[in-house]
Amino acid sequence: MSSQFFPKLSQNYIELLDDDEYYDVTIEAGEDPNVNIFRAHMNILCYRSPYLRRVLASNKRNNDNILAHIKLPNISPEILKIILKYIYGGILSLDEQESSDILKILIAADELLLQEIVEYLQDYLVENKSKWIVQHFELVHQTGFQRNNLIKIQQFCTNLMAKSPEKIFKSFDFTSLPEKSLILLIKRNDLQMNEIEVWEHVLKWGLAQNPTLIPDPDTWTDEDFKIMENTLKECLPLIRFFSLSSKEFLQKVHPYKKLLKHQLYENLLNSYLDPEIEPNDNVSFPRNIQVDEIIDSKIVNLNIVSTISRWIDKVEINDKFSQLRELYVPYKFKLLLRASKDGFNPGTFHTLCDDKAFTITFVKIKETEEIMGGYNPSIFISSDSWGKTKDSFIFTFKNIYSFKGSIISKVNEMDCAINNHREHGPGFGNDLILYASKGSITGINAIICKKEYYDKKLNDIKEEFLIEDYEVFQIVKRKNIK
Repeated sequence: MSSQFFPKLSQNYIELLDDDEYYDVTIEAGEDPNVNIFRAHMNILCYRSPYLRRVLASNKRNNDNILAHIKLPNISPEILKIILKYIYGGILSLDEQESSDILKILIAADELLLQEIVEYLQDYLVENKSKWIVQHFELVHQTGFQRNNLIKIQQFCTNLMAKSPEKIFKSFDFTSLPEKSLILLIKRNDLQMNEIEVWEHVLKWGLAQNPTLIPDPDTWTDEDFKIMENTLKECLPLIRFFSLSSKEFLQKVHPYKKLLKHQLYENLLNSYLDPEIEPNDNVSFPRNIQVDEIIDSKIVNLNIVSTISRWIDKVEINDKFSQLRELYVPYKFKLLLRASKDGFNPGTFHTLCDDKAFTITFVKIKETEEIMGGYNPSIFISSDSWGKTKDSFIFTFKNIYSFKGSIISKVNEMDCAINNHREHGPGFGNDLILYASKGSITGINAIICKKEYYDKKLNDIKEEFLIEDYEVFQIVKRKNIK
């Protein structure tokens, strides 16, 4: 057995900082008029900071016994003192530090390649100083994206911009975003901006990078279009042009047609002229814009909700691109059960969901992106019996960001549409049943998938899947929706 006495060890090493006899390195921190010289020890610096090791390797004490000297003009004496206390004693006290100074400590730690506290300080700022970050967003954003290692700060800033773009963009000049930040933002499915706004902001950003270009594209030469296309080459593939209305396309995209690849433009044009054309596999869902708190789900997004709502209301889809261009959200989805929160016990399902009409079940299949589920306009009950309905259906989506591979299977035998079983979860015929597999200690953990009472099988490869989570919602007609 070994004993550890770290506090005393830390104290002794910190005392070395005041040593005026055995030091062999001096560090000059700051710039005039705020400069200070610190005494330090080569062995400690080399083993604690990869950056200082490299500097000292090319600046060792020479044969005349002259001390090694390091200049750190980018780090103020006040900040270096805090950093040295960490390097020597493993102590970093932030309670009395201003948020702006903590950011400076982070920058200094990153410069000295002190990865341990780089990670710690990022977490500290995000978890404890989020309000300050919002208030000083431009400073924090600029700092984060100037340094490749500050991934958590970058992600936090991108999250803020995605969730509240209008609020954030008012606090600083959007066109000052570095390209990396812009790309991370417009890649996101949860960016809370209409696609036409995304397109207009990208154009505005591109013009700001080329101040000699006149904003009116009617005045542009072919060379001007080439310059702009080159500026936006990483951004253009991320714009979801197929989500735009015909009016938006005509007024906002058509004048810039020379920026787009010829085939893309032709496909776009055809999608507006011929409603029978099918979207190809490369066409993305619209962004997951939050609308009036329609649904609180950990499994599906608003695009899935829109599609399900069309199926419930039997809305004819004459225009194959209508699902991409207009959300259909006549219902609010009231959460009755989320298994990961309420439990997977069958009794819990029946307690929370029995005797409630118009329910929709979403199931997340384990270790895949696939979502299965079913719609029950009737009710579930805690008995071993069949429920009757002619309007129920089951469905699957391969993932929440594409229509490709989605299937709706409508009931064929209405007398066996709903499978009620006191020991099971939601059941639809013998075609889709949530149940507890043999040996399960958590309760409902699997789903069976067959074809018997509904017109299509949801999966031709397997009949049973383990589930990660499932949710049950009751749909309620939204007010002022015709």
